[in-house]
Amino acid sequence: MTRTSRFLAASAASIVMLSMAGACNAAAEHAHAPVASAAAPAAAAAEVPAPAGKVVHADVIGLDGKSRGMVMLQETPAGVLVSADLKGLPEGDHGFHFHQKGLCDTAEKFNTSGGHFAGGDHMHGYMVMKGPHGGDMPNQHVGADGMLKTQILNTGVTLSPGPKSLLDADGTALVIHAGVDDYTSQPAGNAGGRIACAVISKAQ
Repeated sequence: MTRTSRFLAASAASIVMLSMAGACNAAAEHAHAPVASAAAPAAAAAEVPAPAGKVVHADVIGLDGKSRGMVMLQETPAGVLVSADLKGLPEGDHGFHFHQKGLCDTAEKFNTSGGHFAGGDHMHGYMVMKGPHGGDMPNQHVGADGMLKTQILNTGVTLSPGPKSLLDADGTALVIHAGVDDYTSQPAGNAGGRIACAVISKAQ
């Protein structure tokens, strides 16, 4: 090999070594570069739980004046969560509504609770264009054991002040009807008489 050839070969080898060293340094710098954590955006986007909302407990009574159990109402960001734990009810499907007044007089067969709580300019029923009332809720099924355990999220009412509040000056009532709400008939779904009632008020 001539002197010129040996010089060129040595130069080429030096260039290869420098290129490899540069690649190693770049890899090392990349390894030590700060990496954005995938968990950070997820943590930042995580919803902060809403503070516990207002809670109301009420005793549900039958036409004989005896307790049928309890109902609990809890304010949530989406509406009022209605939880009922009842017994001694007739088997079958029953209309289940909030009514205008917090009066459950057995002598008057709970008619003292007034009409449905509307919560605005609404008609009754899920199947009508201008419905439903704020106090409308789905029919509830009672088994052969006479028990009703249920939870319903009512988005048309609130426990906070305002036109949709269940805790207005005279309160409201949770009423269970003898028959089924047809979700259409005015003003109350043709659900029959009232067989159970609970006073919903600030005092409860």
